[in-house]
Amino acid sequence: MRTNRTKNEAITINAHFDRKYGKAGTQERKSFEQKAEAYMVAELVRSARLNARMTQEELARKLNVSRAYIAKIEGASSDLRISTLRRIVESGLGGKLNINVEL
Repeated sequence: MRTNRTKNEAITINAHFDRKYGKAGTQERKSFEQKAEAYMVAELVRSARLNARMTQEELARKLNVSRAYIAKIEGASSDLRISTLRRIVESGLGGKLNINVEL
């Protein structure tokens, strides 16, 4: 889909997402948003682990899981249950998980 924008004219992020991933509310856009959310959670876990100066192997041992499982979580390769995220944050990293829901 072509627009009448000039070469140097800015495009909004929403317009970019609409063009690349479909309009908000479509299945394509929902799929993209779910993947983006999974990536953000994965990055938060990875960042928290690195801030705790732990390797994936050390975190895995602390949680009694495989290093590959931690890598899978940090790679956003699997859906993550809240209970699993809580266990990683609280038992593995010594933090506190807070979830905020806005309606």
